[in-house]
Amino acid sequence: MEGRVSSRGHRFNVEHPARRLRAVNPERKGELNMRVGVAADHGGFELKRQLVEELAATGHDVVDFGAHRFDPADDFPDFVVPLARAVVERTVERGLAVCGSGVGASIAANKVPGARAALITDVYSARQGVEDDDMNMMCLGGRVVGVELARDLLRAFLKARYRPAERFERRLAKVAALEDESSRTTHGRTRNEE
Repeated sequence: MEGRVSSRGHRFNVEHPARRLRAVNPERKGELNMRVGVAADHGGFELKRQLVEELAATGHDVVDFGAHRFDPADDFPDFVVPLARAVVERTVERGLAVCGSGVGASIAANKVPGARAALITDVYSARQGVEDDDMNMMCLGGRVVGVELARDLLRAFLKARYRPAERFERRLAKVAALEDESSRTTHGRTRNEE
């Protein structure tokens, strides 16, 4: 395990395969708010780096699914899909995925049954997506969202809590039924017919 210090003076512990960053924030006496998974390709690499520092500095336990180095030829599914699986398996509580526009990350994440990812560009949607739709992954565009807005979006996303009202539960049940249906079929045929 190797140690690292952020530009804000917070210490991180890093472990592999997904790099796990645990902040030791003197102002918060080591308190951890939430275990958050993060992933980005080359298009979101720099924004992810800045948001990881923000997360750790505010006391969150960060699990980094990569990319761990800038590579202009990398592919977002290689990082986003393992993150989405971790969110569904509850090894992380929430996920943040960043690619160039945020669109590809959102598409890839939503291919994992149980992941509820959305491309977010405003604070209202970052909050409301969790409260009403139980969104568990937020996707951002590293080339289209500035760092200060991204920080505001992240804070709103992590602060929000799902409100299990009957109408929200009913809607989520319909989405879960669609996931079940599509896991049983492929291109109009059941998996047993293949």
